[in-house]
Amino acid sequence: TIQMLRLPELIKLIGLSRSSIYDRMNPKSTRHDPDFPKAIKLGHSSRWLLAEVQTWITSKTVSRDKADSVS
Repeated sequence: TIQMLRLPELIKLIGLSRSSIYDRMNPKSTRHDPDFPKAIKLGHSSRWLLAEVQTWITSKTVSRDKADSVS
């Protein structure tokens, strides 16, 4: 089963504010993250695939661990 997250669920899961999430999605933002999961538009709503969000979280953890091992 494919699980989709609504914005409040995404906020709770990753601990970022609404504006920070949309900044990471916006290529014109200084906080843009090209690896951040893309939203799926459903009418006026946006949803994120749980699997993609989990993969993004894992990639951030791996990046952190690599940086820690270099220090």
